[in-house]
Amino acid sequence: MAAHDTNKVDAVTGISTTGHEWDGIQELNTPLPRWWLWLFYICIVWGIGYVIAYPAWPLVSSYTRGVLGYASRDQIETDMASLKVQRGEMVAKMESASLVEIEKDPKMLEVARALGKAAFGTNCGPCHGQGAQGGPSYPNLNDDQWIWGGSLDQIYQTIQYGIRNENPDSRQGPMPAFGKDGIIPKADIPAVAAYVVTLSGRKPEGKVDLAKGQKLFAENCAACHGDAGKGNPEVGAPNLTSNIWLYGGDEKTIIETITNGRGGVMPGWAGRLEPATVKALAVYVHTLGGGQ
Repeated sequence: MAAHDTNKVDAVTGISTTGHEWDGIQELNTPLPRWWLWLFYICIVWGIGYVIAYPAWPLVSSYTRGVLGYASRDQIETDMASLKVQRGEMVAKMESASLVEIEKDPKMLEVARALGKAAFGTNCGPCHGQGAQGGPSYPNLNDDQWIWGGSLDQIYQTIQYGIRNENPDSRQGPMPAFGKDGIIPKADIPAVAAYVVTLSGRKPEGKVDLAKGQKLFAENCAACHGDAGKGNPEVGAPNLTSNIWLYGGDEKTIIETITNGRGGVMPGWAGRLEPATVKALAVYVHTLGGGQ
């Protein structure tokens, strides 16, 4: 970098230079507008004042409180406490009311759906999705296909105690690993899977012995799924004729399911959530559109 005469004027732009040059490139003397500089200085002063007045800097286990002592978290807690007081009477009424009574009372139903939606987003949404649309291994709660039953009482029981967990009241009924445990010879499982495919009105991918698959299905699967594959919510056996598949309905996935079994787990929420919240969850799920 070389220093040059600051009074030199650039021939192209007509602007004087600063006298600095880098590899033959001269710097034009074009200072920032005064209004911009003043605004910049004001922002700096405002930023320093904000850091002093409000919570700003994180510490090891806390944060700077600010001279005004304001915190948005405190405001949220105040608002939530106020909302709880407003809903208190209705929530107390819900605790003593039956699920049917809650759904029939417009005011209780409104509060239950609001409370249930909030609880669902926090506790159920991570698995079932925020819109309850489900996903692989997590049921869609908007449709009318229910593994454990979609009535108000059945949904309430499922939410209360969960599925296949340590709670003795939870719903049980894991699907056996027919191939892994040697219940059905692995060589015959493709025939069973092909027959299962036909139950939902589809054609198997290859040539298999469907008669053999039907016989094996009747001997091993019909006890839970029914002779026609319609399922049984008492034991959590899904309807195989609906074309709605929890783990996937292609032949490869069905073969994997028959071979290794399935046994998804859902926690029970009784004891973790307040009784009124569990009821609100049941009502919310039941009114999503697929409740029976």
